[in-house]
Amino acid sequence: MEKERASITWVSGLVVVGALVLGLLIGKGVEKTGYASESYEELKVFAEVLTQVKKHYVEDVKTNDLVHGAVRGMLKTLDPHSAYMTPEMYKEMRVETKGEFEGLGIQIGIKEHHVTVIAPIEGTPAHAAGIETGDVILKVDETPTKDLTLMEAVQRMRGPKGTSVTLTVRREGATETLSFTIVRDTIKIHSVRSRPLDDHIGYVRISQFQESTPQDLGKELVKLHDDGTQGLILDLRNNPGGLLSAAVGVSEQFLQPDTLIVSVKGRDGRKDEYRSSPPMEPPDYPMIVLVNQGSASASEIVAAAMQDWGKAVILGKTTFGKGSVQTILPLSDGSGLRLTTAKYYTPRGESIHSVGVKPDIVVEPKPIKLDEEPKESPSPETEAGASSEPDADAEKPKDLEAELMKKDVQLQKAIELLKTWKVFKGLHPLESGVTG
Repeated sequence: MEKERASITWVSGLVVVGALVLGLLIGKGVEKTGYASESYEELKVFAEVLTQVKKHYVEDVKTNDLVHGAVRGMLKTLDPHSAYMTPEMYKEMRVETKGEFEGLGIQIGIKEHHVTVIAPIEGTPAHAAGIETGDVILKVDETPTKDLTLMEAVQRMRGPKGTSVTLTVRREGATETLSFTIVRDTIKIHSVRSRPLDDHIGYVRISQFQESTPQDLGKELVKLHDDGTQGLILDLRNNPGGLLSAAVGVSEQFLQPDTLIVSVKGRDGRKDEYRSSPPMEPPDYPMIVLVNQGSASASEIVAAAMQDWGKAVILGKTTFGKGSVQTILPLSDGSGLRLTTAKYYTPRGESIHSVGVKPDIVVEPKPIKLDEEPKESPSPETEAGASSEPDADAEKPKDLEAELMKKDVQLQKAIELLKTWKVFKGLHPLESGVTG
């Protein structure tokens, strides 16, 4: 497949408040097409409206503001994941794929036409404030979100470190709406953590798919191997996705060479395939992947590849179901378009869009009671409580982490299954030669 495009291609349609963590192939600009000439007559109407507004509107309006508003309105008629980015937003997006940004630490997306929390980033202001996966954001300060695009909602939630924003949310099971006032901060995300568990079981948590994630994962797998790991738990819960290249780079570390990981198909029907080229011999130990409704996009690519090829048992709850591909098109003034251009398909040739990856074993999480929940985190892999610069790799006391692990019923079930391993006798992996 072509490795370079005249654009920037993304695979995650989710947005991190303060960061866009999507799937990126750096490109060169916008291709010239024949569409401009075909649309000339329609553009005449746009020019007429612009002229009339500039000439007759009761107040003076900047032409730049009118054009940007028109572009935003144009993209708003498409799907929720297509949007216009101002030069400032586009610049931030390019920087934020590195894993550091100022914001709340909330990963959001559009679910059933509502701005919905995919997951709060563990150890951030949003997490500390009590924002939960599945919360529907109704208002940002006093602005309702029902008429906002995803990018507009993100823009209102962003802001400098030390400033605050109030979110009004609807939570499943709550009789009234909830209000959270959150102070923005600098968020640092280290995407991979690991630790050895008892009985030669290794545990790896991937919180997001960043540029360095495959390399970081490789280092952690080597450490676990040196510790004598004979079975692995890969935790993708509340992972909203990230770079397509990182999802491929993670998947291929568990697959044989030239194994189909994911394919991408656009309107023209052309299918681009991403295949494995592992940096070392893939491990042959049993493996369980943990997922939930906060696992999306790039996480779903990894989970589906592991499931389709029979490499791992998927345990937890059905994933988010984000299966479309966005392409970032740089514009001449430094701004950009974020446009849905394709869907991705699992090795079996299935689309998970709006469906998600269904686990082989469904395990409902057991909520930790509020009076038992430590401020640091509700799960074993999360970072310590938010500080002046919250760090997703901050170390927690060993006894606290061990105590949290005991309360994590999904993790405990995975450990139990790895000890017995009879579950893998029922797997039906793809046969060699099937490419989807």
